[in-house]
Amino acid sequence: MSVKINSIEPHSHASRCDINAGEYLVSINGNNIIDVLDYRFYQFSRELELVIRDESGKERTINLRKPEYDELGLLFDTYLMDEQKSCRNKCIFCFIDQLPKGMRETLYFKDDDSRLSFLFGNYITLTNITEHEVDRIIKMHISPVNVSVHTTNEELRCKMMNNRFAGDALKHLRRLAESSIDINTQIVCCPGYNDGEELKRTLSDLEELGVNLVAVVPVGLTAHREGLAPLTPFDKKKALETVKIIEDFSAECMKKHGRHIAFVSDELYIKAGLPIPPYEHYEDFPALENGVGLIALLKDELDWAVEDYEGDTSVSRKVTIACGTSVAPFMREMMDKVERKFTNVKVNVVPIKNEFFGGGVNVSGLIVGRDLINQLKDLDLGDELLVSSSMLRYENDLFLDDTSVSDVENTLNIKLSPVNNNGEELLLAILGKESEQL
Repeated sequence: MSVKINSIEPHSHASRCDINAGEYLVSINGNNIIDVLDYRFYQFSRELELVIRDESGKERTINLRKPEYDELGLLFDTYLMDEQKSCRNKCIFCFIDQLPKGMRETLYFKDDDSRLSFLFGNYITLTNITEHEVDRIIKMHISPVNVSVHTTNEELRCKMMNNRFAGDALKHLRRLAESSIDINTQIVCCPGYNDGEELKRTLSDLEELGVNLVAVVPVGLTAHREGLAPLTPFDKKKALETVKIIEDFSAECMKKHGRHIAFVSDELYIKAGLPIPPYEHYEDFPALENGVGLIALLKDELDWAVEDYEGDTSVSRKVTIACGTSVAPFMREMMDKVERKFTNVKVNVVPIKNEFFGGGVNVSGLIVGRDLINQLKDLDLGDELLVSSSMLRYENDLFLDDTSVSDVENTLNIKLSPVNNNGEELLLAILGKESEQL
């Protein structure tokens, strides 16, 4: 096995060796290099023995010394150094299967790659992982590994994931746990499938395995489920029952282990009509990417930012915050505190109904540009329109429907500013300040 070298980082350790673009990296210190994990793990040694193969197939050995943990400086065609692995499951709750037609192609790709779990925090199902990859995770002691478990009932897992190997794949979870690998888990809870007694069983099994985290989120259903398995959305009663199961389990974990282990997503609290727990409940906020604790964290950060602000409080501004219908009441409550301190500041909070996805989709991160345009075009938006950066792709330029930020700005005749889920950044954006010490 080997990987092709695309280029050499200028002034790097590799640049001082006789290595050329187009050659292949075969091994480091006797370890075959297959992909990014091998390279990242083995390159950090102080003394390196590289086996390089040229285009004719001739191999040579290069020895070098460098400070421990320094980057070697080899660059490859792709970040992973090979193809990204796609998902082999067809889960009954898969959100990608519920996307409307005509969106950009990359949005329909389902990844299930263990390397992305380590590098970027992606969740994997373990149905796409090999024994070699499990061995490597254990050997390198890669932690944490993020796993979409959904249920520990092997038969039910096969049914929910439409994969006859999904139940057997849980053996990898047990092996990782036995090897003291930190494991974060996720449960997409579907009424009638893995809720109720099945949820209790899964929580208990995961506690016994010693997992680091269990994040429980409600199934998300769009209006585009043609030909898919019928699923029931959460109503208030079912949400209340589910929250109670998780919180009772969490309370027992606190007694036994000194930490909650299991957490409820903000969306499930909202569906249950329950208040969001205070900041202290979320410990070190281990599951923000699952929508767990986002509101509590933002509120706490914004409270501190408002209280600690030492700049000019007489600033005069009118801005609009467009957000999902589920978070709008909480955002309005937060903005009331801002307006009490900054009496010349007016913040309009506009809940955006998700017409694009339809169904029960009401979170901010899935709002698209055309829904913003259609629902804001007749409103007085003030000086600036603020939206969550989660609505946009990484480059902060396109919404999920391929509407661009400039399209929204030009149509609504207003500046649009994406803001991260950070209280200080939000306050500065409201006040129209780029950066300031609070």
